[in-house]
Amino acid sequence: MSLPALFKTLTLPAVASPMFIISNPEMVIAQCKAGIVGSFPALNARPQEALDDWLTQIEDALDAHNQVNPDSPAAPFAVNQIVHRSNDRLMADLEVCVKHEVPIVITSLGAVEAVNEAVHSYGGIVLHDVINNRYAKKAIEKGADGLIAVATGAGGHAGTLSPLALIGEIRSWFGGPLLLSGAISTGASILAAQAMGADLGYIGSAFIASQEANADAAYKQMIVDCSADDILYTDRFTGIHGNYLAPSLTAAGIDPKDILKEEKNNMDFAKANADNAQAWKHIWGSGQGIGTVERVEPVADIVARLKAEYSAARVRLLG
Repeated sequence: MSLPALFKTLTLPAVASPMFIISNPEMVIAQCKAGIVGSFPALNARPQEALDDWLTQIEDALDAHNQVNPDSPAAPFAVNQIVHRSNDRLMADLEVCVKHEVPIVITSLGAVEAVNEAVHSYGGIVLHDVINNRYAKKAIEKGADGLIAVATGAGGHAGTLSPLALIGEIRSWFGGPLLLSGAISTGASILAAQAMGADLGYIGSAFIASQEANADAAYKQMIVDCSADDILYTDRFTGIHGNYLAPSLTAAGIDPKDILKEEKNNMDFAKANADNAQAWKHIWGSGQGIGTVERVEPVADIVARLKAEYSAARVRLLG
């Protein structure tokens, strides 16, 4: 298995996942400088015109870093595009990404050939997230370059399959870039993902507890205080199954035991700019891997810990 050349600047085989509201330019810049791919959803830049400014900010900061550190350049960055019929910003956001020649575009909730072709027009690559083998095959058929296998335990809109099953099925026919998402929050779990057949680990929830994250202080502390036992899997907030912190439901006046009685909402990204329409504004998402997160700290320190854990895991296996 070989990765495209743009991944050669990584100092840890990992990609930071794009998190709605939470991921911002400061976080992305810090992640890339630390040696992993940083990413953010295009929808986080609000209003839509701000996306151009965000990309300029990231590019300028990484260019400045590379000029000072020519022997240890920053990792590339990625932008997540929600390819869902309710996202009425998609084509405008895609146009901005093409203008800036964003090196990696992560597509979610739909695979569209025109999006892939637009990214390929300037030499960019497309990674598409999938929850099963059927969707994986469709994504590659429509022109995606790589896949993000979203297994059980992942934050956001998680799947239900074991990573052992999902990675095994995809690798039986696909030899391209493959990432694994699902409760990856330690360096050892990144190595485990590679042992299963993935090229890179895909990490989200651990970075909610970073100083750079655009998250409420109480949200960050809840990540530190909670564990896998505190995660609730439901489709009641967006219409698509995802993992959420049960204590955040309680704080919002919702009894987690009653959640299945609630009427299911439908995902509508056309309303993403209206704060009062965000189903997740006070209902906080998280993956199951947060039991290993012990403190709120800078992105650089989180990545340094992951690197140390990754190296130690390799030594244990080789020893």
